[in-house]
Amino acid sequence: MVDEDAVGTVGRDFARSELDYTPWFFWDRAGDTAKHRQLALQDALAGERAYRLGERCFVSELSSVTNETLELGDRSYVAAGAYLSGSLRAGRDCTINPYTVVRGEIRLGNAVRIGAHTSLIGFNHTMADPDVEVHRQATTAKGITIGDDVWIGSHVVVLDGVTVGDKSVLAAGAVVTKDVPAGAVVGGNPARVIKWRTGPDRPQRRPDGDLAGAVTQFADAAREQAAGIIDRYWDGGTRLFSDQPGAAPTVRAQCDAIEVADLLLGGPPPRLDAAELTDLLRSWQDPATGLVGELGEGHRPTPPEATVFTWPAGYHVLCVGYALDLLGSRFAHPVTVVAEASAADVMDGLRRQDWTDEVWSSGAWVDELGTALHQNARMGAANSPGALEALFGWLLTNADPHTGMWGRAGGPDGLLQVVNGYYRATRGTFAQFGHPVPYADRVIDTVLAHSRDVRYFAPVRQNACNVLDVAHPLWLTRRSGHRSEEVVELARRLLADALRHWTPDQGFGFQAPHPTTASLPATAPSLQGTEMWLAIIWLLSDLAGLSGQLGYRPRGVHRPEPARPR
Repeated sequence: MVDEDAVGTVGRDFARSELDYTPWFFWDRAGDTAKHRQLALQDALAGERAYRLGERCFVSELSSVTNETLELGDRSYVAAGAYLSGSLRAGRDCTINPYTVVRGEIRLGNAVRIGAHTSLIGFNHTMADPDVEVHRQATTAKGITIGDDVWIGSHVVVLDGVTVGDKSVLAAGAVVTKDVPAGAVVGGNPARVIKWRTGPDRPQRRPDGDLAGAVTQFADAAREQAAGIIDRYWDGGTRLFSDQPGAAPTVRAQCDAIEVADLLLGGPPPRLDAAELTDLLRSWQDPATGLVGELGEGHRPTPPEATVFTWPAGYHVLCVGYALDLLGSRFAHPVTVVAEASAADVMDGLRRQDWTDEVWSSGAWVDELGTALHQNARMGAANSPGALEALFGWLLTNADPHTGMWGRAGGPDGLLQVVNGYYRATRGTFAQFGHPVPYADRVIDTVLAHSRDVRYFAPVRQNACNVLDVAHPLWLTRRSGHRSEEVVELARRLLADALRHWTPDQGFGFQAPHPTTASLPATAPSLQGTEMWLAIIWLLSDLAGLSGQLGYRPRGVHRPEPARPR
């Protein structure tokens, strides 16, 4: 035991600071005087700064702690020389060792062990204007989130915006610039996965050991809870649906509520009948352009731009059009801005898309254009001669024979942009019109390669967009037979993961729920997340030969078959 009252004069200065540098020994080895002094310090920090410190915590008097918010769980400590500022929320058994820098918006899970001389920097400088000195420009802050049971070695740097998954290890000297999957061991500059402590490359345990039974159990529970879930997103004051409770109503939320109700209840949402919903959605269409703007003052759509297309009016062509279809109706007017677009306008629009770095948004533009052309034709409104042929001709002649897709593969996002853009582009064209896609085998190769990217397909990193954009292309090309065993195995793995994302009585969030991402709005259950994951589960189940266990089949935006003629 090191007790300041018991050491000699010569050793007192050394003994006084020993436990500041080895604080894991403090509560076992410190004398009563030191313990009382530490508790008094913690009481002062709690009273004067509203810090929240758990049982048997330790904060060295030789550290610099200037946080606006500080929360330390039981048995967590801050050693000598540490520099803390901003907002730090840490769970139990966390260590901030000597000379560690923790600044900005930082969240630590339980049992996060941080080695000496490591820096967690939850903000960044901007340098947009080269004529202004960097220190005079604004800073930005996204924050850093560290999961449970994470070991961070000495001399590690973690930069702003990074999420580190549970049970991962950041090797000494690593410079971490991107998210770290759960269970990964990363090292180097920039840090890369070098092996796995646990992780997505290991076989995943199936729910209840029986995937078919798990699908049936999920479907039964979802139908039983459906009415209450839909009601959760209903705003009685506006008589409209919101994507999340307390959020402002949106056009899409009405459509998602209609789709979820159709899937699980076989009819319109319980709060409104089909006729009332039909009248509402048809009244929102601008007769001059045929588009539906976002809701504004008085919960009425703002006038949309008369262009092909701008967000969110472009997506409303899809969601409102298909919601009306589910209600047995259709738009009151043609999508005029598309009906009047010539073949030359279509070609010009395709060329203006960024097929290099923004393939998803380019594919979305194609999706919205193809859907509007299809809806106009279904209601008997004439499109400009050659416009549809120009769209398909461009897609067929510009598909990459190596990937089967459009846009450039590679870059920091890997295959994410081209695969996600492929789903949007083919959904509104080849899938919706019932035409075969070019280079189907290459598409399968590309999707299977993309699915091995743990940044997007480790269970903790999954979101509805990324999984849908893999499931639909594989379903669209399923008759090829190419690498069919691998396709089925991937579908089963993603299906097992998807079933775990369900939150009882609330539905699905857009992003998979996990303790390391719990603060993100995208993980909270929503109408959008519920509608998308229900469709994803059907597509994956069908690829795995299990869709008969579900008792539903998507008929709206995410329908698997071509849109039916009217």
